[in-house]
Amino acid sequence: MPSPSQNQLTIHINVSISASALQTIVANAKRMAPRNSDGSLRVDTADWVSQLISRFLVERDFENYVKDSSNYVF
Repeated sequence: MPSPSQNQLTIHINVSISASALQTIVANAKRMAPRNSDGSLRVDTADWVSQLISRFLVERDFENYVKDSSNYVF
């Protein structure tokens, strides 16, 4: 994930994602996360979801997406 700059804000929102996307994130987190000495995982899957979505928004140019008023469908 890109490092936060003074031009970025952290906001807490509700985002709808598919159950299968969340299952994939959890499965990958379990496979990739470091373990404590007792074998338990040291991972917060909510943080992973946040990082993945944030990186996706940066890579897919969310800033230009929001500038296009045709994307505002209510």
